[in-house]
Amino acid sequence: MQAAGALLTALVVCAALGPVLIPALHKLKFGQSIRDVGPASHMKKSGTPTMGGIMMLCGLFAAMVLWNRFTPLIVIAFVLTFGHALIGFLDDYIKVVMKRNLGLTAKQKLALQIALALAYIYYVEQHVGASGTVLWIPGTSVTVQMGGLYYVLVLLLLVGTTNAVNLTDGLDGLVSSVSIPVLLTYAFVAWQSGEGDLCLFALAVLGSCAGFLVWNRHPAKVFMGDTGSLALGGAVAALALLTHTEVLLVIVGGVYVFEALSVILQVAYFRHTGGKRIFRMTPIHHHFELGGWKETKVVTVFTAVSVVFCLLGLGLWFMGKGGI
Repeated sequence: MQAAGALLTALVVCAALGPVLIPALHKLKFGQSIRDVGPASHMKKSGTPTMGGIMMLCGLFAAMVLWNRFTPLIVIAFVLTFGHALIGFLDDYIKVVMKRNLGLTAKQKLALQIALALAYIYYVEQHVGASGTVLWIPGTSVTVQMGGLYYVLVLLLLVGTTNAVNLTDGLDGLVSSVSIPVLLTYAFVAWQSGEGDLCLFALAVLGSCAGFLVWNRHPAKVFMGDTGSLALGGAVAALALLTHTEVLLVIVGGVYVFEALSVILQVAYFRHTGGKRIFRMTPIHHHFELGGWKETKVVTVFTAVSVVFCLLGLGLWFMGKGGI
């Protein structure tokens, strides 16, 4: 009952805010600026309201207030989610209000993301200790005591996940659709691990994604902006960290991984060859779009691939019986 309530509350609150927030964003002229380096077909989206991630955060907050108490794990998940949302909000504000299309500089954004990661590391060091630095190997019952190296992994996971999810947010409905099976997987893992609070959190985030799709599906009436995509990345990373399934996230979030890898490979190859490219455009969803796929087809195929990765991840989780 609580699980369904959290999901539906987040969905309904997020979707219901659309008729209120979208006109307000229009009135404030909080429209998305489309970069010239993107696909030419995306120029028609210029002016579509952004910062719609505020709707998602309201849905998540309402669901957790109504259906759950704020346990220590939920407080941590909220800090990582809303902390990254704040970084995204600053980035969006600079883009749409101050009219600086690139938002925060890469160094500024990275510094803020590292600060959040260090805050989580401090929590583990002070309140969890050695038991919090154990790493489970998916598909086995093997755990490895990482010691100080675990904190390096935390830093890479948080920064990597939030940026990878942000890169995935490039087509109407893409990142929400891809993330729904990921969140459903983590809701199941949390439930099976006896972490009911985290299960509710995952379902509340899922509900927010579903509610946002009401307005973000093609043709999108609003974009989530970095406010939403960084928050979503923070939520997914928090679930992986708090369920001690850090390595599993690489598999379950396979679409995020390939989106980020496509950018890294493209930039590296471009610099090494003096201007040659592997893909037509990155992140990789644009490669398929420029190859003739409609946005809706890209979203459908990428969502199906996400489902496959999640099923693979669940198979490995069952093989290891949750690992820890």
